[in-house]
Parts: sequence; structure tokens; C-alpha cells
Amino acid sequence: MQKAIYTTVGIEELLSHVQALKGVGARFVQMHAERNVDNGTYRLLYTFINVRAAQEHIAQDGSYAIENLVVEGIDQYQEIPSISSYYPAVFPFENEAHDLFGLAITDMQIDFKGFFYQVSTAEPMSVITPEVKAAREKAMKVRAATEAKARKAAAEKAAAAAAAGEGAAGAAAAQPAAAAGSDAQHDDAAAKAALKAAELEAKLAAMDPEKAAKVRAALAAKAARDKQKKEA
Repeated sequence: MQKAIYTTVGIEELLSHVQALKGVGARFVQMHAERNVDNGTYRLLYTFINVRAAQEHIAQDGSYAIENLVVEGIDQYQEIPSISSYYPAVFPFENEAHDLFGLAITDMQIDFKGFFYQVSTAEPMSVITPEVKAAREKAMKVRAATEAKARKAAAEKAAAAAAAGEGAAGAAAAQPAAAAGSDAQHDDAAAKAALKAAELEAKLAAMDPEKAAKVRAALAAKAARDKQKKEA
């Protein structure tokens, strides 16, 4: 007999729960995405089998537990972290969620360097425009440059520390490497922001004009609130 366990988590908690399941030897089974027709939000269901616990339960009473992580109330424009760094087998499920619903699943660790293939088809398939394509290609180039800078910075820091020891001289010698890493992170963040803006603009262009205007107004209001919080 299978015992199903459901744990509701927030997007920001998802990776920590997945990491914990990976740590105890849980096996990924599937991921399911669905749209709530009442309010237009989305729901994700991640299913795992805790192999070690399953072996114990089967030995005791012939049963084992299927563990499910549930993420509710997802907005179409929220970024959802990929769990592919822990479970590569999730890729086709995340890809399907993206292609069917346009959900923004980020930081894929396999294939396409973190970006999905998109087709020029109206909803429910995702839409790609020349602006999105250009922004994605730029982001991929910046990401490659960022990784190269980070590797170079790490090598310079290690060399400086080895040459100067662990004293103040070593710390001073490592500063250029740290600065290079900071610049690379800034470039990568700017590229991601540009890509996100281009993708959002493409989605808004495909919407009904009245609905798109409401979304733009809501996003502008949120940006104003965030700015006030930062300045406070």
C-alpha cells in the first residue's frame, strides 16, 4: 500500500526542501503543472519516493510513502527555480510546464544553458519575438563571459594567496580578483534583467490590449512600491 504525503511549500522554500529530499536518498518520480481556472494561478506538484524509508516500510508492512511537494498560487510571471541541479530527470517535466503554460522556470542546469526552446505559436504555447531572441542570445553570451571571469578571478585569488601567504598582503592581492568577480555578477544580472523585460513585453503584446494595460499598471505600481521601500 502506498502512503501519499503532501507538503505545501513556497517558491522560496522549494530548493531547500528538494535538497533535503536528495540528502536522504529520495528518488524523483515526476512533476505536474496545472492552471487554476478560478483565479488564473498555477500549481506545481513534485513527486518523490524516499528510497531508504520505502525499504523500511516495505520490510515492516509492505507499504511505502510517496512524498509530494506542492507549490500553490504561482503567478505566470514569477520565476520558479529549476530543481535540475539536484534531479536532472525533471527536465522534460519543467520543459513541458514552460511550453504549455509559459511558466518562467529559471537556472536549468542541463541542455540549452538554462534557456528553453520556444516556438512562435500563440497560447498555450510560448511566444518568441525577435527582441526576446536577441535578449536571450545576449544573456547567453554574458553568462559565458561571466563564468570565464569568475574562473579567472578564482585562479588569480588562489595564486595571490599562495604567493603572499594568509596575511594582509595576501588579502590585498586578492582584491582585484574579487572586483572582477563582482563586475561579472553585475553584467550577468543586467543581462538577466534585460531578458526578463523582453520576455514580459512579448507576453504583454500577445494579450488582449485591455488586459495588458491592467498588467502594465499593476507592474508599474509594484515597481513604485519597491522603490519607496528601498528609499525608506
